[in-house]
Amino acid sequence: MEERISSNIERYAWLLIGRARHIMLKARQKELGPYEISPQQAHVIDAIYYLGHKATLTELAKDSDRGIASISALLTRLEKDGLVNKSRENRKSVLKKFDLTEKGTNAQEIISKRLSIHKIMSVLSEEELRQLISVLQKIISSSEKYLVS
Repeated sequence: MEERISSNIERYAWLLIGRARHIMLKARQKELGPYEISPQQAHVIDAIYYLGHKATLTELAKDSDRGIASISALLTRLEKDGLVNKSRENRKSVLKKFDLTEKGTNAQEIISKRLSIHKIMSVLSEEELRQLISVLQKIISSSEKYLVS
């Protein structure tokens, strides 16, 4: 009987994590909508800003836990929209680097305000946030181990 209860609690926790993520993502979409920037694009713009000269396709994929193909598609769209420049160290270099255009830097300033994130997370005390981070890190670690096995 205890196994059944545990299974139900795990399922409920799983559903709550998914629901929280979904609603938080919708809030972020609503916040970024007027600027025609998706949360995924915002994450990549933010990563380019913080990575600076290290903003390569590999580093951006690693930073966002996404595949290179997904990040490449996002970067193509950002470049087309005039938010990102792609360059190579020299003509023979295979390594592509990405940096923000002036328009991209302006978008990053808007993105960095994160009002929706602040409003949502402000219901938690600093201690509760630290506990949440600790619990989520445990879940991520367990998930990563599961993927490897």
